Amino acid sequence: MSKYVEMTHDEVLKACQEYMNEADIQFVESAYEFAKNAHEGQFRESGQPYIIHPTQVAGTLATLKLDPDTVAAGYLHDTVEDTPVTNDDIKEKFGEDVAFIVDGVTKLSKIPYKSKTHEEYLADNHRKMLIAMAKDLRVIMVKLADRLHNMHTLDHLRPDKQRRIADETLDIYAPLADRLGIGTIKWELEDMSLHYLNPQQYYRIVNLMQSKRSEREGYIADAIDTLKKTLDGLNIKYDIYGRPKHIYSIYKKMVKKHKDFSEIYDLLAVRVIVKSIPDCYAVLGAVHTEWKPIPGRFKDYIAVPKANGYQSLHTTIIGPGGKPLEIQIRTEKMHEIAEYGVAAHWAYKKGATNEVEQTEATKKLNMVQEILELQDETKDSHEFMKSVKTDIFSDRVYVFTPQGDVYELPKDSSPLDFAYMIHSEVGAHSVGARVNNKIVPLDYKLQNGDVVEMLTQSNAKPSRDWVNIVKTSRARNKIKRFFKAEDKEVNIEKGKNLVEEELHNKGFVAKDFLTKDKLEKVISHFNYHNEDELFAAVGFGEISAATVGNRLTEDVRREQENEKQRQKEAEIMNAGQQSITDDNASKAPADVMRVKHNNGVMVQGVSDLMLHLAKCCNPVPGDPIVGYVTKGRGVTIHRYDCPNITEEARKQGRLIDVAWENVARHKNDENYNADIEVFGYNRSKLLSDVINALNSKTKNIVNISGKVDNNNMGHIYATVSVRDANHLEDILSRLRDIPNVYEAKRSTN
Repeated sequence: MSKYVEMTHDEVLKACQEYMNEADIQFVESAYEFAKNAHEGQFRESGQPYIIHPTQVAGTLATLKLDPDTVAAGYLHDTVEDTPVTNDDIKEKFGEDVAFIVDGVTKLSKIPYKSKTHEEYLADNHRKMLIAMAKDLRVIMVKLADRLHNMHTLDHLRPDKQRRIADETLDIYAPLADRLGIGTIKWELEDMSLHYLNPQQYYRIVNLMQSKRSEREGYIADAIDTLKKTLDGLNIKYDIYGRPKHIYSIYKKMVKKHKDFSEIYDLLAVRVIVKSIPDCYAVLGAVHTEWKPIPGRFKDYIAVPKANGYQSLHTTIIGPGGKPLEIQIRTEKMHEIAEYGVAAHWAYKKGATNEVEQTEATKKLNMVQEILELQDETKDSHEFMKSVKTDIFSDRVYVFTPQGDVYELPKDSSPLDFAYMIHSEVGAHSVGARVNNKIVPLDYKLQNGDVVEMLTQSNAKPSRDWVNIVKTSRARNKIKRFFKAEDKEVNIEKGKNLVEEELHNKGFVAKDFLTKDKLEKVISHFNYHNEDELFAAVGFGEISAATVGNRLTEDVRREQENEKQRQKEAEIMNAGQQSITDDNASKAPADVMRVKHNNGVMVQGVSDLMLHLAKCCNPVPGDPIVGYVTKGRGVTIHRYDCPNITEEARKQGRLIDVAWENVARHKNDENYNADIEVFGYNRSKLLSDVINALNSKTKNIVNISGKVDNNNMGHIYATVSVRDANHLEDILSRLRDIPNVYEAKRSTN
């Protein structure tokens, strides 16, 4: 992972001075001062003043040469979420554009929620951001810059948070950067995500790349020298250099093609930058004259650009010594777009102020229109995000009409997907397809370069099994909409009966919950217009009766659960528990009833009680433990020495006696996670030795990462699966035996 260098505010202003006038720079300066005052006294997990984060976000945006409103929004993007500042305050001081960008980036934590799960929260959050992005792409530019710095400072979070954020980055933000063509951000996000999601493979690839670096660089140098001699005879201006492949791209190729590292030959590529498109093809001819091209390894992204605007010629040849070598050829403008994507031809920074110019710049990305269409056609946030990932972030194929128009579709799309992309009427009246002048079935999977012609009849209509054939959400929704309209009355009656039956099965009286006010809440939540539309959707199968029933009864069920939990807590508190002393923390009295729990913990005197192992201290069998009664969440099991069990908590009377059940019964099960830290002098293969030691003692390394300080001292964090405290101590003892390791201990965080 490349070393990240933080920018100061002065360096951000210096970057702005390269393309902004004095008034714009003053505007950015005022945003910095406003954010600095708003975040005064706030600190990041790293202990740094909070203002450092928005400064890095603004710095990334200034490096991309985005307009003053966007850079200002970079400084202000967290003020509404994390300070008393409101969006109206932003609008009044910095204008509507900045306020809109900040609002689009702001998480939904400031908006009242109606009992949403964490997954629903994330889906709604992503939906809001993507819809805002579709109206103004600057929203996602700020969000990408925000995520980039957050990924660079992920070391300061707990391992479980690191993995969750890295997974989200790989799932949402790296594909977004790719679709916007911002390669410089995309590769960083992917490499850093792999570092936290699969550190073993990450470090393995890094070490393997380093081990033969000099050999590869010598090979590239030879190829460049040979190519320069050839190009010098063309009388064109060019720049040529070697480019290493990114770690994640190597990892993905190893997984996708089931290859070992030694079988990946294109770890380095040669890139040639020229002045014009004719020069690109002249260089290509020279390359193929000098070396033999590998069949099937030539791609012309100049004639057929990628959806994100990427253009380049790619060819793989048999280079010096008979080894394969990839060569990329592009113009300077193509290179700028490949690195910075939409930011490279941003309308705002070119002085475009009228709506037409801005709209034309936005139209360069079909993704924007696709997102708006998905928003109109998809009611549920989960379904919306699933559609976005399938239709917009998946691998793509490019097909042609007989007239030569190019259409972009997700990989494995069918002719029906193509038909519905052209027009819903073409899709609805399709009876067959001709691909490359041959009749094919409607479930044929389109390939790159296919020429597709749809066969239609005016009296034809969709078939119900088309829903299982199409790949795109657009086609699927159009087909479903057709049958919803055709069977509407039947579906309304069927849907209402299903909801009533669901309520009855849950033990409720249907008429008590199918009231106007309760139904209005459900209708609003799922973005339907009226009761008939809601029941028709249930009857059609678009939404389940169980989902509607749960929404109708959630308030009553929540109150029932709360009352049940209050009774359990009262039962515990009335048991007259005394404050626990060090002497009895590791054992529970033998003369009280003890109840087995799936976490291996027994609680005295109470059955059917919710138990949770605390994430802050990760207790394992054999640790002295204590139970803390948490309002509404049952009992949380902490290590007795956990710093979160304060003296004040002990005095409140919410602590109860708990003990591990018979540990011997689970002697072969590594069911518990433990966080450990290893400190040592940084040397070659230190991390590898730590990983080998862990592998010799545990079946599962959940997570591992490390860093090196300015004194060349290594600090390695790991989460491993263990059976009990004795097993954990055995692991730590093995780690302490590694040369240059001076301490291995259990983490207290």
